[in-house]
Amino acid sequence: MLCKEGRVSLYCFLATACCVLLPSIPQIYYGIVPNVWGAILWGPVLYYALINIIIRFVLRNTDYQVAIRASFLGFTEAVSVLVICFAPSQWQQFGVYGCFMSFFHYSEFLVIAWANPRTLSLDSFMLNHSVHYALAASASWLEFILELYFLPEFKRFGHIWLLGVVMCSFGEVIRKVAIITAGRSFTHLVQDEKHADHKLITNGIYAYSRHPSYVGWFYWSIGTQVIMMNPLCIIIYTLVSWMFFYDRIRSEEYSLLQFFKSDYARYQKRVSTGLPFIQGYQIE
Repeated sequence: MLCKEGRVSLYCFLATACCVLLPSIPQIYYGIVPNVWGAILWGPVLYYALINIIIRFVLRNTDYQVAIRASFLGFTEAVSVLVICFAPSQWQQFGVYGCFMSFFHYSEFLVIAWANPRTLSLDSFMLNHSVHYALAASASWLEFILELYFLPEFKRFGHIWLLGVVMCSFGEVIRKVAIITAGRSFTHLVQDEKHADHKLITNGIYAYSRHPSYVGWFYWSIGTQVIMMNPLCIIIYTLVSWMFFYDRIRSEEYSLLQFFKSDYARYQKRVSTGLPFIQGYQIE
């Protein structure tokens, strides 16, 4: 059952998305595209501003902080749908990217609220993950815009971008199944102390990968760049993500070997990390 913060986030995410999308349903249904497609975004912006004013008066403290973030993600999800429906074809991929980004960050919070609410915090939205994460996202937007201006025909070449949709969908499902399966044992941070309810999870999806949540995030992050057909960022995201998870897994497995000793060592021998060319921390 969802905790209070989870319910607040869900109501605000859905309410904002519905308020933005519902007025546009007739246009979407009948395929009516505005002469100036960007003009349709003014309505959602006004709805979003109104919703935020209501949230400010109704909620306080943590509930307000949760609501404002969930409302923002509901807004970006809905606007991304409008971009897919009404923007020129070369911009529609950016709308698909926006849908996956918004859903990923909101679902991170929602799934933690369901599976392990004791670790739930505002950081569970992963919106302030790191400066490097923000820079990487900004770089991908810049590359998309520059290549759209200079090489617009390349962005939809051979519908290769649909591969990114498959990768993001795969990564999203794998990661969320991993979080739910781990339950109370899952956290966004590497733990250096073993808690009383911290168990070694080897069943379900963990029978096929020692770090399925990282596998999901790895392919999801690369998939976002394939959707936007950003060749430079595809390479950079692949290398940076691989190096990040290489270090992260070694650090995490060092702790896990301290926590579970021979049980984890046997698990290491049976099951791979799931990520290419990453073996994890090995006892010599």
